[in-house]
Formats: sequence, C-alpha cells, structure tokens
Amino acid sequence: MQYRDYYQILGVDKRASQDDIKKAYRKLARKFHPDVNPDDPNAEEKFKDINEAYQVLSDEDKRHKYDRFGSQWKQYQQNGGRAEDFDWSQWAAQGQRGGTQYRSVSQEEFEQMFGGGLGGFSDFFETLFGGMAGGRTAPRTTTRARRQELRRGQDLQHPVEISLEEAFRGTTRLLTFEDGHRIEASIPPGVKTGSKIRLSGQGADGAQGPGDLFLKIKVRSHPKFTRDGDDLKISQPVNFFTALLGGEVTVVTIDKEVKLTIPPETDSGKTFRLQGLGMPILNQPEKHGDLYATIEIQVPKNLTDDQKNKFKDLQKAIPQ
Repeated sequence: MQYRDYYQILGVDKRASQDDIKKAYRKLARKFHPDVNPDDPNAEEKFKDINEAYQVLSDEDKRHKYDRFGSQWKQYQQNGGRAEDFDWSQWAAQGQRGGTQYRSVSQEEFEQMFGGGLGGFSDFFETLFGGMAGGRTAPRTTTRARRQELRRGQDLQHPVEISLEEAFRGTTRLLTFEDGHRIEASIPPGVKTGSKIRLSGQGADGAQGPGDLFLKIKVRSHPKFTRDGDDLKISQPVNFFTALLGGEVTVVTIDKEVKLTIPPETDSGKTFRLQGLGMPILNQPEKHGDLYATIEIQVPKNLTDDQKNKFKDLQKAIPQ
C-alpha cells in the first residue's frame, strides 16, 4: 500500500494552522474542480486527492493519528523496511484510544449512514481511518454532523449590477474573495435582470469540494431604451414636416445608427418595427430581438407672426 503525504498534496508545512490548511484547500479545490477543468482528464483525480487530504488534516483526531503514523512510517523506512512488509494491523482503525472504541466500517454500513456516491477515498485512508466514515461508532448526533461534513459546499449568490450596454455586449467583473483569491467572471451578452451566471467551484467549502457561486444580475434602467424581454423600445422624435410630407430620420440604436423611412402623413404614436436591432438572445448571441420605434411628432416652436399666419391660412385651406 502506498503512503500518502497529505501535507505535500495541500502544499502546506506540517506545522500549518487550521486556517492555513483551509486556505490551501480552498485555493486548490477551486483550481482543480472538474467543472472548471472539463478537458483535463487528471483534474478529477487531483480533486479527490485534495479532498482526502483535507478530510484528514482538518480533523484534529485524524491529523493526530496521521502524524503519529507518519513518524513511525518514516522511521520504518529509514531502518530499511519494505512497504510490503509493514504491519498495518496496529493502525487499521481498531483498538482503544481515549476511551473510544474504534472498528472498521463496511462500504454497505457507510452508505446506509451517509448515502452513496461519496467514493474516491484511497485504500490508505480507508485502512488508517476505518473507511470513509472515519471508522468509529458514533451516536446519532455525531452521524448527522458527519453527514453534513461530507456534503458538497453550499452554493452562494452574489449580486452584480450592469448597464444595458454591458448586457448587450457582454462584460466582465473582477471578484475578490476573503482568502485573497481573485477571478475575472465573464457575463455573456443577453443577460436580463434575474439572470444567474454560474461560476463552478467558487462557492462555500465542503468536504466533497466547494459549491458554486451564482452571480445574480440586475440590469440598470436606461434613459432612452425600455427593455421588453429581448426587444427594445424607443421613442423616436420626428419633426412636423417629415411626419406630414414623409422623409427619413436617423434612429440611434444601442450600438449603431440606422435610417428609418417615414411615410407621408404619419401620426404621432405610430410604431415601426426594426427587425434584429434589439438585445442579443442569451446563449444565442448571433440572434437578436427587435427594436420598436414609436413616433413622437415635434411641432415647430418660436414661430414668427408671419409664419403663424401662413399656418393659419393652411389650416383654413385644409378641410377638417
């Protein structure tokens, strides 16, 4: 059986504090989380090793036993002993220590107590600690606590506010964690208020790895555009003469300018649909909603008396 150096796996000194061990674990667990490394075939095994090391070094009883075993193992090797000849029986999670009876726990017993799907511990761990459960008979309260300990870390949420322009183009946010860990989170085009962006392995710690962090998006209101799903709405000013006689106006969309043809005698309040000029569709950025431009006729102001008289003559000439 192969000896496992849990301190080396976490990259910490044997005198490391529990805080140092926790920080090292969080950093490595995030780095090697399988969801973060889908193309790395070695990430899952590395992730299991990290979790196993943390299981031992974060538990005072396990760490104490592991340190005592490590000293004897080192002495045994220095005296020329072979690994295959080592007597494991004295360490195999049995006997008396501190008044607590230790015994081996079978895989079936463990799954009944804690549920299945938590495999991945090495033979070294199971031999030394009596299986994945830690190898001791525990009262109901301790069993419940261990079930909590073996769960995956809690998922967390973090609010992020962005502008409509950022929601249109996509953006990033730099997040800093309590342990100094920093990541640049990508926010894709098309997000809406209420959208959640999942960052794998960036949540709370757990014995089976950290949970996920969800960025909860809020898109700020815009002074010009109103959003309706993937569509945008805008009030488009048109001067009196263009509305009366027809012509072209420039519509400023969220990322460019386009020309809109106004037919003669267009009423105020008429809405034109500009296809594909709305927001990108989330996870389909090549597709867009539409832009709806509602005409707002602007009447001439600051007219001279002569100009007003001409409009009066025109009013008389046009039947009401």
